[in-house]
Amino acid sequence: MTGTPSRAHRRVSTAAAAGRPDTRLVVIRGNSVSGKSSVAQGLRDHHGRGIAIVSRDMIRRNVLREHDTARGANIALLGSIAREALNAGFHVVLEGILYADRYSHMITSLVRDHRGISSCYYLDVPLETTLARHASKADAAYAEQVTDSHLASWYRKLDLLPDGLETVLPADNTLQDTIARILRETDLAAASSTPPSQCNPSRGDAMNSLVLMSDPQVAAIPVRECGEPLVDVRDHGFRVDPRKQDRLSAFTHVREGVLARLEHARSLLPAGTDLLFIEGYRPLTLQQRYFTAYRDELAVSHPDWRAEQLHHAASRYVSPPEIAPHSAGAAVDVTLVDQDGHELDLGTRVNASPEESDGACFTHAPNLSDRAYFHRTLLLNAMEDAGFTNYATEFWHYSASDRYDAFMRQEPHALYGAIELP
Repeated sequence: MTGTPSRAHRRVSTAAAAGRPDTRLVVIRGNSVSGKSSVAQGLRDHHGRGIAIVSRDMIRRNVLREHDTARGANIALLGSIAREALNAGFHVVLEGILYADRYSHMITSLVRDHRGISSCYYLDVPLETTLARHASKADAAYAEQVTDSHLASWYRKLDLLPDGLETVLPADNTLQDTIARILRETDLAAASSTPPSQCNPSRGDAMNSLVLMSDPQVAAIPVRECGEPLVDVRDHGFRVDPRKQDRLSAFTHVREGVLARLEHARSLLPAGTDLLFIEGYRPLTLQQRYFTAYRDELAVSHPDWRAEQLHHAASRYVSPPEIAPHSAGAAVDVTLVDQDGHELDLGTRVNASPEESDGACFTHAPNLSDRAYFHRTLLLNAMEDAGFTNYATEFWHYSASDRYDAFMRQEPHALYGAIELP
């Protein structure tokens, strides 16, 4: 049983139906230490936002703290979470040991009811390999708590779902090969379904739904200035790069609420990774100078462009002064560094123009290495989870509570307008 997984679109009753025709359901089963959670995380890392990982261990052990039994409450809860995530437009990866005699009804019902493509995989790892992998774990405390005897008692050989529902993946497949195969067979590599609440397109689709700063809808957002002061991020332990240093050190300032979000984003990064703050507040006069210089540069390269075209194209890279979030203290330019302060590879330098970078400056550019894409995704997830909105032509630019952020979040007004440094 190593063929293609079930990928049928099923006709189901409206009452039972889950998800949409463009959502994907991926079920990953196998014994302990077979690599299920690593595969699930790898699928999310490659696809980006829009994948919900529904883990048996997380629900059974952490949420419910119950034993794994045939009547465990986690079984129905796993199915309910997966259905709700599919209904919200997420792709779902359901992963865990998920013994066939206990979980098959929940899984087969979910596959039957899912409107989109469903694919099930079983990671077939022999007991000997399982024990060897367990022995190589760096976590000595875990290895002491979970012994070889435990693993042997939990192990079930080829514990498959009924009716040939699964594709069996052998142990000699590498992690990357397994991830690549599932991405390909499920069409997750091409699937663009994204929850409605998320504005950013998936990798390779950067321009499909991009709203530029120059869009009249953005300028039409009213500002109800909240009066928050500008504060200096250097007073709060942030790494600050001097490349945008100005005489008054205006560049290190942001609104108080922006600072709080930055601190939250920083806390979400993995150990050994940190934010590098490059620029925050930018006086209106400097913003005007940046915008005019880039527009004039484009005019030389494109002498046939009209003034409106030049303004529109310039706003891909530099915000028009009248709505610039930097001049409101609402925007930050940031990237990632390692624990020694060395910048990580995010595909191109910060502040590279679309012309210089061949479009690699776009957040979801398709021409990135896997390493750059991984780092860029780390930054994007941390910043968005902290409440920032990314400007999708610049992977480094994030703002909050300005006109652009308010427009993208469909808020009635912005909280931050143009401000002067005291």
